[in-house]
Amino acid sequence: MTDTQLQGDPVTSGWRTVVAGAQMLFVAFGALVLMPLLTGLDPSVALFTAGIGTLLFHLVTGLSVPIFLASSFVFIAPISYSAQTWGIPATMGALMAAGFVYMFLALLVKLKGPGVIHRIMPPVVTGPVIMIIGLGLAPIAVNMAMGKTGDGSAELFPYGEALIVSMISLATTLLVSVFGHGIFRLLPILSGVVVGYIAAFFMGMVDLTVVREAPLVALPNFVTPELNWQAILFMIPVAIAPAIEHVGDVIAIGNVTGKDYIRRPGLQRTLFGDGLATSAAALFGGPPNTTYSEVTGAVMLTRAFNPVVMLWAAGFAILLAFVSKFGSFLQTIPSPVMGGILILLFGSIASVGLNTLVKAQVDLGKQRNLVIVATVLVFGIGGMAIGVGDLNLQGVSLCGIVAILLNLVLPGADPLPGDLHEEEAVVDDMVEHSR
Repeated sequence: MTDTQLQGDPVTSGWRTVVAGAQMLFVAFGALVLMPLLTGLDPSVALFTAGIGTLLFHLVTGLSVPIFLASSFVFIAPISYSAQTWGIPATMGALMAAGFVYMFLALLVKLKGPGVIHRIMPPVVTGPVIMIIGLGLAPIAVNMAMGKTGDGSAELFPYGEALIVSMISLATTLLVSVFGHGIFRLLPILSGVVVGYIAAFFMGMVDLTVVREAPLVALPNFVTPELNWQAILFMIPVAIAPAIEHVGDVIAIGNVTGKDYIRRPGLQRTLFGDGLATSAAALFGGPPNTTYSEVTGAVMLTRAFNPVVMLWAAGFAILLAFVSKFGSFLQTIPSPVMGGILILLFGSIASVGLNTLVKAQVDLGKQRNLVIVATVLVFGIGGMAIGVGDLNLQGVSLCGIVAILLNLVLPGADPLPGDLHEEEAVVDDMVEHSR
């Protein structure tokens, strides 16, 4: 790191850097472990792969961007479906392939410039696709809040008790999001989990037997990926939405630090770093990695602009992954606790998609725009599947492909900005509320 890079950063060395790294992990922690808990993956593996992914990202980008990588909520529904249909090993193989999509986009950016992503995927494409991600997940949140499994097939807790706990979790998350100050405003998910867990404990919904029986230290339950072409074809298109999220995250952190990361180290490097981190995570059985806007907010508040801080956060995540009792404790969180939080979280994702259209001033009075948005929404909400037998596309994957194809084929597209930075306001707003 050069003196210029560290200028204005009060956290540059010694114990302050270590403490700042622990704080960054603390900020990202709630969202980091929530995703694997929802999809049946091991949260200890998610901690490990978040740390490894962050280290790989900084290796690719030359330790120049203060960013932490961890689980992406965009993949919740696709991972759940894929794991139930083809199994977790095949799902990990598919997620490795999704990481290669990032790398391909990085090559495209290097050859054509940063604006190529927005030329292929303008707001009229990304807006409705993001809406489908949130709306498609809504039944999972409601079922869990009522004490059922995510698919509603079985009742795990009595309805009345589950509803009380889930509403306590939801209310806590809402209050911290709206009324929290400073660093606490960045912890709505973690706050909702803690308060909801305490309520569930006193209502007899928590069983700590697995924690008592677990060893203190153990290897996480790593999973070896398997190649399954059906799972791969299903998962690859899902990478479209998080790629757009990534662009927004890079712009957002650049606005905070006053640097242009799109140009240096370059969007091609940051995208490649995300892709490499995602593929590496899948290699161990972890969820896909993406840049975290919660951490961007923490960087803004603490002015910890030194990327070395994120290396410490990654190190703490890796160490914590081997504390078996901690991983077992995370798995005792009752589903109503998570269901209450997810009501707000998934609704926020859908709102981000709507806001993407509004901020970009997408005119739905134009027939081509209306056709794209309407088709994507009905395909996604209605559960359209195209294909034969197990070889089919549905959900976010289908919606992403349909939106891109319609935008490319239909005439009368709006003129696109010549510079990526002209769209910063749209992407920034998307990132600020996206997870």
